[in-house]
Amino acid sequence: MLRKNALLSFLLICATLFGVLSVSAQDTPKLTYWGGLIFSDAANSAQEARIKQWGEENGVEVEVVMINQNEMTQRVSAAIESGTMPDALDLGAGEMLLFSQAGALEPITDTYTEIGEAHGGWLESVQATMDNPVYEGEIYGIPYATNGNLIFRRNDVLEPLGFTEAPETWEELGEMAVAANNPPEYYGAGIALSNVGDGNLTVTMLQSWGGRIADDEGKSCTIDSEETRAFLTWITDLYAEGVFPPGATTWDGAGDNTAYQSGQAVFIANPGSVYLYMRDNDPDLGDNTRYSALPAGPVGRFSPVGVVVRSISASSENKDLAKDLLAYLAEDEFIEEYYNNGIYGPALEGQTGFDIFKDSPVHAGALDRAYNGTPGAFPEVDNPALAEFNSNFLIPKMVQRVVVDGISVDDAVLETQAACEVIYAKYE
Repeated sequence: MLRKNALLSFLLICATLFGVLSVSAQDTPKLTYWGGLIFSDAANSAQEARIKQWGEENGVEVEVVMINQNEMTQRVSAAIESGTMPDALDLGAGEMLLFSQAGALEPITDTYTEIGEAHGGWLESVQATMDNPVYEGEIYGIPYATNGNLIFRRNDVLEPLGFTEAPETWEELGEMAVAANNPPEYYGAGIALSNVGDGNLTVTMLQSWGGRIADDEGKSCTIDSEETRAFLTWITDLYAEGVFPPGATTWDGAGDNTAYQSGQAVFIANPGSVYLYMRDNDPDLGDNTRYSALPAGPVGRFSPVGVVVRSISASSENKDLAKDLLAYLAEDEFIEEYYNNGIYGPALEGQTGFDIFKDSPVHAGALDRAYNGTPGAFPEVDNPALAEFNSNFLIPKMVQRVVVDGISVDDAVLETQAACEVIYAKYE
């Protein structure tokens, strides 16, 4: 009997301990974060460390998954379909628009307001993106930076040819690229014509020729125009001159970086990651590099200000924790370190006084762009149809159809017009 009682007591103690351990395990919240990889290992590591530090300070088990930004749309779309969305994640403004309208993102308007008030207010260029009427007064992401391209040029190659100033127009850049072209040692124009975010610089080029994706109401596609044909003729004629490096039509997101860093390109358009590489690894190339704003086209100059955000999944069971994490990631101590190792411009007024915006020529350009650039979608209407159009890289594909597949400029324009109409019809 004693043995039986002792056994029962032992089992009761084990059951009690197991129950305590089980409750304790269940009480430890877990949060998953998908971060967007940029071309800076130091910045990526700093972000991951900051998120894990927040987890340690708050007793939260965190999982950080860093994802190539060019793959984020595909990964999120699959996660929505399978019901495996992370609690919070990094997105571009176009992705935020698409996924919010699909009901996949949580409105976080109060958090946006609180962070803005704590850091001197949001920059006008940022506020313009977030005030999109499509959102009906709600906010679906916390901007953490602005981005966009600057022109990098090899002064040591161009100056001996008599080109001492930055190109004022795209046509002038093309002329300089042809004059400097010296394959296989280097190619004049290291500009992506591939199906990645960098390739969508061709959208900005098209607009500077007066071409448009859609009308002023953002409802009807307008690609089939003489302005589009003029742009497409210019860029495909330039390609025929041999100034684009081999593979420019199939590059991944690092293609232009690699071309410039290896000395293979005279011109590139880059947000600033190449500057960071030169600063840390190739100061001679850095000394021979000059920077300027995007050139103008025959109709106008466009310098889009992109916005990157941190959003919360509508399906998250840890929304309050995620909001706290987003505020933690917006604190000056971290974000200044992130900018020092990253490629971005500021999103908040309080960030504009960081030393990096005085000390680095690329970051000084990023600050100027944040204040004086054009809204990211301008002159288009920033709506889900445009976001889907750009996420399918239809303008770089239009260029590829001529230079790779050999179809005519007219046929490429008509084909792209038709593809655009299919997308826009979905949102009528």
